[in-house]
Amino acid sequence: MADGTYVLDVDSILDGSARRLIVEGSLSGRILIHRIVIDYFYREARVGRSAGFTGLEELSKIREAAPRGSAEFTIIEEEKLYPKDVDVDQVKKTLLSYAWRSGAVLVTSDPLLARAARAMGVSVFLSRKVGPGKLGIEEFFTDKTMSVHLKEGVIPIAKVGRPGRWAFVAISDKPLKRSDIEDIAREIIEAASLAEDGFIEIDRMGSTIIQLRDYRIVITRPPLSDGWEVTAVRPIVKLKLSDYNVPEKLLKRFLERAEGILIAGAPGMGKTTFAQALAEFYSERGKIVKTIESPRDMRLPPEITQYSKSYADLGELHDILLLSRPDYTVFDELRTDEDFKLYVDLRLAGIGMIGVVHATEPIDAIQRFIRRVELGMIPSIIDTMIFIHEGSISKVYELAMTVKLPTGLKEAELSRPVVEVRDFLTGELEYEIYTFGEQTMVVPVKGKTREAQKGALETQLKKLLPDAEIEFEDMRVILKIPRYSTKLTAKKLKRAKRLAEKHGFDIRIIPI
Repeated sequence: MADGTYVLDVDSILDGSARRLIVEGSLSGRILIHRIVIDYFYREARVGRSAGFTGLEELSKIREAAPRGSAEFTIIEEEKLYPKDVDVDQVKKTLLSYAWRSGAVLVTSDPLLARAARAMGVSVFLSRKVGPGKLGIEEFFTDKTMSVHLKEGVIPIAKVGRPGRWAFVAISDKPLKRSDIEDIAREIIEAASLAEDGFIEIDRMGSTIIQLRDYRIVITRPPLSDGWEVTAVRPIVKLKLSDYNVPEKLLKRFLERAEGILIAGAPGMGKTTFAQALAEFYSERGKIVKTIESPRDMRLPPEITQYSKSYADLGELHDILLLSRPDYTVFDELRTDEDFKLYVDLRLAGIGMIGVVHATEPIDAIQRFIRRVELGMIPSIIDTMIFIHEGSISKVYELAMTVKLPTGLKEAELSRPVVEVRDFLTGELEYEIYTFGEQTMVVPVKGKTREAQKGALETQLKKLLPDAEIEFEDMRVILKIPRYSTKLTAKKLKRAKRLAEKHGFDIRIIPI
């Protein structure tokens, strides 16, 4: 392009395209940087936002690049006063106005700003989007690397292995300097601005969270952390539901009944990977599936819309999902009360929900709901709970509401509504949840249940057939009855069989 006068927009500075054009010689002549741009970057850096640090560093690099090319770097300052809390839109309007008055060419990578400039008759140089290529941080990854952890003053380490079975490995024996971490962070932020599949999900004082291709990247800096740190996580496997060897009984439940699904597990055990496989499973069967994520790190087909919790408040997501009425919504990482409230509201509205929560034990995931909703509503909100351990399905619970005398209590008047938590595959009762006074009790009954059933059955049979000898062999009750007992009738034998079946026992009658 011929020599001219160019004024640089914020976007063309942040994404590095302006600097590359100057180095290539595509921009030659006077390069104007408006003072409001420098003030904006300075204020963003003062409150700890990554855009501020990246912008100021890019301006320094542009100043260094200009003398080497055929460009002259100039800072312009107008006498007009601007508010101290000017936002990026006001900065863009100021630059557009200046280019219109001065006749300078506006250099931007923002297509909307370019369209507005052309509508005003302003000459525009739309800086091209250059693919990010391979990032510096990607050099630390291998095929088996799950995550990379970089911090100033510390040797770089990586988590190598697979979910549930991994080890920390030193990548280098040389500690990283602050300048090294800053360069890596700046490159990541620039790449996120350039790439179509890159998003700066959260940018706040001291931290930035970025989703870039398959990488979820967290950048922290002082004063939030005691030094610059970059953590990059990448899924190493993408599984289908068929890869999990799902029992036929559970697969049938997914297809017919499960609409309030909770996926739980400890960090790094593969919860999100399983949720991703389940989302694709429903999508492939013609269901409308959407996700709520922060950041959007699931790798899903384009048929599944992924919403970011960072770019909309939960009220907006609530309205969108209620109006669009998906068959299933995957809520990745339920953390706050507001997250749980949205999950509950959507589930009670009839939308199938798949929630992901951190839990070290299967029952812990259910307890996360206890203080947030009424006890009687829990089975309507969660009907299937899946615990993931080391990348596999470790436990499946089903929840149901009943009115009964809780296990261990003896007075009949203490009967009350009880949420039963059963092992879905075996049907064995493992926990009972009920209120006692003002307390909500979560009582483990596995092991106790069988003994309680034996005791109750023995008491009832003794009352029915006082002459009988009663023995138990695992889940079978053996009745030894005197052959000529006057109290033995066919009606009583039928009733004894019904009692045994009610308590889950087989019955064998031996005349003696």
